[in-house]
Amino acid sequence: MRFSAYKEDFTTTFSLAYPVMLSQLGQVMVGVADNVMVGRLGAVPLAAASLANSIFFLILMFGIGISMAVTPMVAAADGEGKTGKIGRYLSHGFVINGFASLVLFLVILGLSPGLKWLGQPEEVVVLAIPYLLIITFSLVPFMFFQTYKQFIEGLSQTKQAMYITVLFNLVNVGLNWLLIYGKWGFPELGLNGAGWATLVSRILMAFAIYMYVTRSGRYTRMLRSFQLKNLRFAILKKMLRIGIPTGLQFVFEVGAFSTAAIMMGWIGINALAAHQIAINLASVSYMMASGLSAAAMVRVGNQLGKNDIARLRQVGFTIFGMVAVFMAVFALFFLLFRNYLPLLYIDERPVIEMAATLLIIAGFFQVSDGLQVVGLGALRGLSDVKVPTLVTLVAYWVIGLPLGYVLAFYLEWNELGIWIGLLTGLTLTAIMLIYRFHSLSLRLYRQSLQKQSSPA
Repeated sequence: MRFSAYKEDFTTTFSLAYPVMLSQLGQVMVGVADNVMVGRLGAVPLAAASLANSIFFLILMFGIGISMAVTPMVAAADGEGKTGKIGRYLSHGFVINGFASLVLFLVILGLSPGLKWLGQPEEVVVLAIPYLLIITFSLVPFMFFQTYKQFIEGLSQTKQAMYITVLFNLVNVGLNWLLIYGKWGFPELGLNGAGWATLVSRILMAFAIYMYVTRSGRYTRMLRSFQLKNLRFAILKKMLRIGIPTGLQFVFEVGAFSTAAIMMGWIGINALAAHQIAINLASVSYMMASGLSAAAMVRVGNQLGKNDIARLRQVGFTIFGMVAVFMAVFALFFLLFRNYLPLLYIDERPVIEMAATLLIIAGFFQVSDGLQVVGLGALRGLSDVKVPTLVTLVAYWVIGLPLGYVLAFYLEWNELGIWIGLLTGLTLTAIMLIYRFHSLSLRLYRQSLQKQSSPA
């Protein structure tokens, strides 16, 4: 009986997670395609893409974190069977995400001139700034897309966003080919061509998901309570209490990797290019693991809405086991093929050798990376975001990055030292988040038993 219950959890979780995994994989494969295509232009454009993306994705991930507040609240309301609540959460999320996208857009515009003061090679900065400005315009349509994506994922419907994402990511790759290299009469824009391709594809993605949600009869009852004029401060506050700490979690983690990229620039162009290759490959497994994280958030939130805490714990730990096995496979893949994968990006031997070394560290932190992202998702399902935010702050910024800096520049381990610091931060985060989920869910379980045993 116990085995069949876990088997059912595995099947349910996988059916919910795999569309998100494919959707996330589609997103990251566009990044891989961008880097492969840009890498053919040389180490300097590839390093420029690394520098610009390190800033852009830091801000973008904060926006994604804010948008994720929609999912656990919709999932809990769905578990309660309250349709009206679901539509109200969507309308409040729409306002929050729209305002956030404009603020973050202005933040990047303000930060972009500061690339000149980060101690990066001048030829890299010259290429990075215009590329960064182009992709910054994609923030607004992307956040619009995220609002509806998180809404339908909260209802355990993940395939629709997958189809839209995969379709327009293919469009992105095609536009890359046209605009980077100037094919079929299009202008040869180099790195900037990749930026324009990203902008156009994200505008089309936003329009497609809007048309799907508003024209599909599946959401008609929920959309009746979608009213922008009747906003409630209490709901906005509740969503921001989830969204802002979630965004900060992403900032602390992605910011650590962005800072690592800046430190790589202090070592040199080759180190920065190698970092971009290794982190780009590692992001493939990470984004697929984030599909399991999304499933954990939805399923834990759903069980919380049903007040079935025993099942909630079983669901959570099943997903932890799934991601550990999944990421172990990727770890083996990176270790076995570390000398060949960089050849997909570039043919400059010093960069290839550095990237191969970094992929060894990437292999070692795969399991930790998967466990920590699922831990964050499971805890979001419990609406527990403040403590995990503190955990990510301490693990990455108090321990991981300072350790990497000391190893790189005082002990002269260079790029290897920086990545050992990242490995340490990821491992500590995974351990602390699993313990947090165990202790918090156990407390809820004991409370539910007390309520059941107490006289009516």
